[in-house]
Amino acid sequence: MTPLLQVTSSPSFADYARQLVALIERGEALTEAQFADLARELFALQFAHVTPYRRLCDARKVTPATLADWCTIPAVPSAAFKELELTSLAPTERTAVFHSSGTTGHQPSRHFHSAESLAVYEASLRSSFARHVVARAGDGKSSARFLCLAPPPEQAPHSSLVHMFASVSRAFGAPGSGFVASAGTDNSWALDAAAALTALRDAETSAQPLVLLGTAFMFVHLLDALAQLGLSITLPPGSCAMETGGYKGRSRELPKAELHAQITARLGLPHAAIVCEYGMSELSSQAYSSLITNHSSLPFVFPPWCRARVLSPETGREVAEGETGLLRIFDLANVRSVMALQTEDLAVRRAEGFELLGRATQAEARGCSLLAQ
Repeated sequence: MTPLLQVTSSPSFADYARQLVALIERGEALTEAQFADLARELFALQFAHVTPYRRLCDARKVTPATLADWCTIPAVPSAAFKELELTSLAPTERTAVFHSSGTTGHQPSRHFHSAESLAVYEASLRSSFARHVVARAGDGKSSARFLCLAPPPEQAPHSSLVHMFASVSRAFGAPGSGFVASAGTDNSWALDAAAALTALRDAETSAQPLVLLGTAFMFVHLLDALAQLGLSITLPPGSCAMETGGYKGRSRELPKAELHAQITARLGLPHAAIVCEYGMSELSSQAYSSLITNHSSLPFVFPPWCRARVLSPETGREVAEGETGLLRIFDLANVRSVMALQTEDLAVRRAEGFELLGRATQAEARGCSLLAQ
C-alpha cells in the first residue's frame, strides 16, 4: 500500500496539502492509526506556525512532543475565529476569507485561505458532495441542472456556502445551472421567486433533473412563494434537494420534519431525495445525512479525513452511544488554520456518526467554554 503521508525531517504545509489531496482523490478509507499519524503531523505544523494556537496549546501544556493521542489535540472554540487570526498564512498569501453568517453588526468568524488551502478545500468538498448528492442526481440520460437558492459569488465573496455552491455547480452541474437570489448591503439574502419558478417549470416540462441547493430559510422562502401562488411542481426523476443551516431569524422557522414534508409536497421530491448538510465557515469538510422517512434520518457522517466526537460538557469525555453532548470536530483538511474545533452544537452520538440537535443553550455553551480550556 502506498504510504498515506511521506513524512520528512522537516515537512511543510505544501507537502502535507499535496499528499492529503492525493489521499482524498484516491478515495481510500483511513484506519485509526493512519488518521492519528496524519493528525499528529498536522498538529506539529500548526503548533509551529499558528501563533495564537501555539499560545493556547502552551497554556494547556500540550505540545507535539507531549501529545498522548490525537483525541487530546487542543480544540479551539469556534468563537475564537472572531477574535483571533487563526492562520499560518501571511497577509500576502491570503487569497480568500470566509465569514460566518450571523446578525449584522456582530464580528463574524474569519477563516483565511490561500490558493493552496482552497485546493484542499475543493478536493474535500467535491469528493463528499459527489458521494452524497451527485450519486442521487441525474436519470442516466442527462446530467442535472443545479438551482442555487443563494446569491452569486460576486455578491457574497465571503460566504463559504456560496463558494461551495459555485464549486459543485461548475464541477457537476449541467449548462443552465445558476443562482436565484441577491445579497443586500446588510448581507441579507433575497430570493428571486420569479427566476426560481421559471427554473422549476423548465425542469418539470423538459424532464431534465434538477438539484436544489439552499439553506433552510431560503427553502422556506421558496415554499412560501409557491404556496402564495397555489402552485406545486413535480420535479422529474433524478432530482434532489440539499438543505443546510438554520434560520437565524431570516424566515419563519419550521421543524425539520415539516420543512422536508413541504419540500416533498410542493416539489414532488421523495424523502430519499432530500439530503441534509452540516458545515461551518471554520471547517474545510462537510458532513451529510439523508432521510429514511419524513420523521427519521441517518446520522450525519464526515468523510474519512474528518472525525467528530461528542463530549460531555461536565467531564470533557466522549459520551456513550445514544447520549447527548457537544460536538468537537477534527478536520485534516483545515490545513492552514487549526484542525481541532470545539463547536457550540449539541449532538447525539450514534454508531456511524452523530445526530444534530441544534445550538447549545447558554448553560451548555458555558460547558463548551470549559471544554475549550
